[in-house]
Amino acid sequence: MVHEIVIAGAGPVGLFLSIELAAAGVRSLVLERLTEPDPTLKAAAIGAVAAEALERRGLRRALEDEHRATLALFQPALKARVGAAPVKAPGGHFAALFLIDQSLQRDPGRHLRAVPQQALEQMLAARARELGVEVRRGVTVEGFEQDGDGVTVQTSAGPLRARYLVGCDGGHSRVRRLAGVELVGTDPTITGYQVVAELDAPDKLPRGWLRTPRGLIATAPGRIFTAEFDGAPADRAAPVTAAEAEAALQRVSGTDVRIVSLTSATRWTDHARQATTYRVGRVLLAGDAAHVHSPLGGQGLNLGLVDAANLGFKLAAAVRGRDDLLDSYTAERHPVGARVLDNTRAQVALLRPDAHTSALRTIVSDLMRLPEGNRYFGEMLSGTGTRYDLGDADPLVGTLAVDRRLALAGGGEAQLYTLLERGGGLLVSPAARTLPAGVQHAHTDDGPSMLVRPDGCIAWTDASSTSLDDALARWF
Repeated sequence: MVHEIVIAGAGPVGLFLSIELAAAGVRSLVLERLTEPDPTLKAAAIGAVAAEALERRGLRRALEDEHRATLALFQPALKARVGAAPVKAPGGHFAALFLIDQSLQRDPGRHLRAVPQQALEQMLAARARELGVEVRRGVTVEGFEQDGDGVTVQTSAGPLRARYLVGCDGGHSRVRRLAGVELVGTDPTITGYQVVAELDAPDKLPRGWLRTPRGLIATAPGRIFTAEFDGAPADRAAPVTAAEAEAALQRVSGTDVRIVSLTSATRWTDHARQATTYRVGRVLLAGDAAHVHSPLGGQGLNLGLVDAANLGFKLAAAVRGRDDLLDSYTAERHPVGARVLDNTRAQVALLRPDAHTSALRTIVSDLMRLPEGNRYFGEMLSGTGTRYDLGDADPLVGTLAVDRRLALAGGGEAQLYTLLERGGGLLVSPAARTLPAGVQHAHTDDGPSMLVRPDGCIAWTDASSTSLDDALARWF
């Protein structure tokens, strides 16, 4: 049997890629080395453009329900104060500066969703099952060989044959290493911990985020987050003991708080590295397999899920013979990843516990309070400022479309994202015309026209410097 796509990794990125492919009518097989979902506490939220990608696949209600439930749990922490500035939600933060004001953004409704990674994985796994996606757990990729027709994948359960192989297998990606793709960037300077524990005197710790003379500490319901700027951990992969986590907590907080019982603890650091290419022939990379960085700003899931959205329809086209579209994947997503790596490095620089950094934070805070500055940081962290270079002079082309209600010709209305749930492209236009397979027409009453790709990217407008025919031929 020849599989159309084999995906290594059943985390959020791998699962969402399988959903994107299913929406395009392409079946995938997902391999996961873990026999059960990872219970480790990880990301606490997803960014705006990742949430929008999920909404375009019919997950809006599930996201909103989880978002409301999580916000209710975190409400006390969201009301905590950092210095003189109140914590703002759901704008997020830049280097623990909680100054991003959603009301100042161009589109205030485009905001992060407080959806923990474990809940997200459950949501995506359920949708993948509904779509008939097969996930094989306890299976590792041991090697592969590719040729002009496909990839032979050697796994711990035996060989597989696929048209394409995608590594969504995390920062230590075996697929990336086997493909010979280099991961380049900067070395770590931080030892951080994320801890779920019962403390003897939790009131001794500050609420919210706090820079101290010894590092950074953040507390929220169910977790404690610390960072010390004294170099990388000696062995990041070694199990974290209660004594180690307690010592770090005491050093950073300057208190004698004790850990009574430890539920889970992980180390994190600020290495920032990126794959030199996201494609080697029929082997592709997405998510942490393509880029690794610190969790500051909560951008990892945002970046990885939109990788999957960008890649999904292009892989589906490749299965049907349009292999050339895959060349645009690295070209579009690599610059976005590079920008995230740079802003996480900048956040590390703004968190160091010294007087020079404190002075710099004051200046950056002043800039963030200016409306233009606030939008700059908000769009950078949310991903809403993303624009792919499609070679068109219209500034809307290459951006990710905002959801909106369309007034249809002859009466009636439709939501833009709802129309995109079918997985194809969409032409929004009052003018009738013949369209290629895979592109539906939203025949509007009046207003501007635009062509939207399956990943939500605006590929053409009636103000474009290129023709609609050229855009249709290019993407469909």
